[in-house]
Amino acid sequence: MERLRRAMMFLPASNPGMLRDAYIYGADSIMFDLEDSVSLKEKDTSRFLVYQAVKTLDYGDTETVVRINSLDAGGRDDIQAMVRAGIDVIRLPKTETAQDIIEIEEIIEEVERQCGREVGSTKMMAAIESAVGVLNAVDIAKASDRLIGIALGAEDYVTNLHTKRSPEGQELYFARSMILHAARAAGIAALDTVYSDVNNEEGLRKEVEIIKQLGFDGKSVINPRQIPIVNDVFTPTEAEIENAKNVIHAIEEAKAKGSGVIALNGKMIDKPIVQRAKRVLMLAEAANLYRKGEV
Repeated sequence: MERLRRAMMFLPASNPGMLRDAYIYGADSIMFDLEDSVSLKEKDTSRFLVYQAVKTLDYGDTETVVRINSLDAGGRDDIQAMVRAGIDVIRLPKTETAQDIIEIEEIIEEVERQCGREVGSTKMMAAIESAVGVLNAVDIAKASDRLIGIALGAEDYVTNLHTKRSPEGQELYFARSMILHAARAAGIAALDTVYSDVNNEEGLRKEVEIIKQLGFDGKSVINPRQIPIVNDVFTPTEAEIENAKNVIHAIEEAKAKGSGVIALNGKMIDKPIVQRAKRVLMLAEAANLYRKGEV
């Protein structure tokens, strides 16, 4: 069954209270940030806090992710601590080439072997935040079997383009399309960037609806209040689930009758419709809204 990654919540690694309570907010993934949200003087302390949190707290089914620093700014120490703690996913900042992935993977594997963790058990995620990274998105997405997804980091990206973010987001269309296509080509998840205006719920919902229509799997968030909106948009509706069940039922009926023609409500059902129906039910099952076998 596919893992839901509707909302991935950023948490500053320097905040013990948020680390402790992170699982209660309802995000599918929580991302402990050791990079931008942590000041230089707090890096070592924050790394220790996340290590202790991951090692000792029960986050249940919530996926744990950590955004590490670059290798020349403490990233090696971050990897050592996080792999030993048992983090689910290590997120690379500012990924620009496939070699960036390969280099980090080698370090992860070395630590896994040192501490006795199963080789390959620590997954990876790449944040793409520059024009170079966007243009290399396909190579990045295919660089390692450990990669579970790639994500857009919009603030650094638009700065690199010599522009700024707009409410409409037209400056992000190319990057979003590249990242989405690269993820699909590699068979991994595509995650969208944060929506920084936490008080604009209408704007957030509109943006989430746009990126869902594009084909993204989820979105990063920076405030717990954003999670219900993101989850709501990305969760199949009752009508979508019912329609998907009807499609599967029509297939089973046609097979039972030995018919090669499949129709529902007078309309032919072709392979893409069947694939979409199966995906809806898979997501519904992951969200505990459907049990496999129900038709």
